Amino acid sequence: MKFIKFNDSQIDSFLFMELTDLAKTISKNKEMEIEYEVQSYLDPFKNTVYISHFWNQRPIRDTVEGLKSDLYLRALGNYYFTAPLQVKEFLRKVHRTRLPEFGKQLFALLEDLRLEEICKKERPGTKKTFQKRKELYRKYFQSQLTINRERSLYADALFSGLYLKLTAESPLVALPSLKEEINLAFPFIERMLEKSYEAASAEETAEIALEMTEVLEDLLDKDMLNTYFFIPESVYSREDLGLTFDDLKRKSKLDQDDSLGPLEKEDKDVHEDKLPTWHRETSEATKSFLQFDLEHGSKTDLAGQAAREGEDGDQALGTVQGTSKKAKNNDYSKLEALEEDRRGESGEDAHPYGKENAAAVPFQLEPRSASAEEERIYREYKADILNYQKKMKQMIQKMLEHKRTLPRTDLHTGRLGKKLLKLFTDDNPKLFYKKEQPSIQIDAVFSLLVDCSASMFDKMDETKRGIVLFHEALHSVQVPHQITGFWEDTGEATDAYQPNYFKRVLSYQSSLKTGSGPEIMQLAPEEDNRDGFAIRHMAEELLRRNEKQKFLLVFSDGEPAAMNYEQNGIVDTHEAVLMARKQGIEVINVFLSNGEADESQYKSIKTIYGNFSLIVTNIEELPDVLFPLLKKLLKKSLQSG
Repeated sequence: MKFIKFNDSQIDSFLFMELTDLAKTISKNKEMEIEYEVQSYLDPFKNTVYISHFWNQRPIRDTVEGLKSDLYLRALGNYYFTAPLQVKEFLRKVHRTRLPEFGKQLFALLEDLRLEEICKKERPGTKKTFQKRKELYRKYFQSQLTINRERSLYADALFSGLYLKLTAESPLVALPSLKEEINLAFPFIERMLEKSYEAASAEETAEIALEMTEVLEDLLDKDMLNTYFFIPESVYSREDLGLTFDDLKRKSKLDQDDSLGPLEKEDKDVHEDKLPTWHRETSEATKSFLQFDLEHGSKTDLAGQAAREGEDGDQALGTVQGTSKKAKNNDYSKLEALEEDRRGESGEDAHPYGKENAAAVPFQLEPRSASAEEERIYREYKADILNYQKKMKQMIQKMLEHKRTLPRTDLHTGRLGKKLLKLFTDDNPKLFYKKEQPSIQIDAVFSLLVDCSASMFDKMDETKRGIVLFHEALHSVQVPHQITGFWEDTGEATDAYQPNYFKRVLSYQSSLKTGSGPEIMQLAPEEDNRDGFAIRHMAEELLRRNEKQKFLLVFSDGEPAAMNYEQNGIVDTHEAVLMARKQGIEVINVFLSNGEADESQYKSIKTIYGNFSLIVTNIEELPDVLFPLLKKLLKKSLQSG
């Protein structure tokens, strides 16, 4: 595999996965993901933390600490301690000033410093990370101060000075001198900065930033040119921002602290009497009907996710009708739409092939009849691996014969054994043995996935030679297997539609037929490859097989690349491998490389497959590498049978 490329730089894929896991842990949200972006921010609606590439091109330790500091501020700070509605209100007000960019970045800076203290209090182990963040940023803003003063970018220079003042070790550090009219405002600015240390919410931070901006708009001729800190306005301008996060949490007790008795499990008689809609909870009019759901009613032990059929009268109470409709004959059991919504909200079944593959669509291609030329080439390849095939067959036959003649002991009937001590020690002794047992077959099934991406153009011919060995060896011992090439159509792929093709040159049924095999020659390099999607798809097919041992071999040159897949492809493929292994499928990678693989490739392969990968540096030696692997896997199948 290759490193993730961003802005012509390489991102360590293993580090990316570690940060993803950390984001899920810190936010306590298993759906949380991370992505690299120019600036760092949180998009809670997409469950995504964006970490900044500002930390790239530094020593690895500094890069890691910088990225982690972004993650802490977003996944813990913004996620739990920044109220979106307060930010939305601030953005509305700051756009009325002459310095909206200065105001927004000042708010983002002050809020980050407020959240930093919260993070260090909530998780003391983050102190080292934030200390490194401060050191790196102070060096950066010191240089920016000099550059901006030389260019007479006073808004940018003042912002740089504000950061240095806010993060200084001593309160005696003065603001850097700028224009005379700006210098006259320093006492006011310093008072506001001191006030920011005591801010207890995003609302208070916003008030400070707005007041400073309104004063400085009379002193600064131009707004800021550079972007140092970022507020995602598209996130906070959503119409449905409404009741989210803390706003959805109950902040007041029920008006009446009464409760209904526990719901009993047995059936109850149903009475059709109509009851009046007025009762003590609705005796007084309120401004919002939604408040009824939050602060009124009686406490019960009914599960919060319990469903009921929607009724026309619900609209009067301000609840949403939803996707349910009145069922015929009062049959409330068929609420598929509501159940589907519930699964979608919980994330269950929302993306069965992974979030990164939501737009991927599988297409099955059947092989055509082999041509005379393909049959000729196949015979040549078959002759090359004939010795391997014979050795494999002899090895399997010996193991099967050994299992047939191996005596079975501890039986109630058969030949009397020599160990008769159990006659005196056991209540129900088993003293007999049998020398023979029925013939044993290998209880295993193999699926071979072949990367048919364009990058395989210089490896495909030799790869097919190794696949011929794979087929002939398994065919000779009657082990069912299938061989499938996979790729994604680059020309047709869009953000919403990504066609992925699976060309099954040999199926489980055809693999055991006499004369099968020349179809393998139809494998050819095509376009992109979405490895995680292909592994999930093949694993799903393997799980429908009845064999005890299930093996999935992935032949690839280690470069997952498809639309919207460059950044998260390695992570998605790793997750697909883990999922398959949890379901009892052994996933093994055969990494094909013309020449010695570099350190980054080794690391990426280990990231995805762990130690279950064979690296073939000389593609011509593939049969020599593949033979011991098949031998080991078949032995394992026999021993477990």
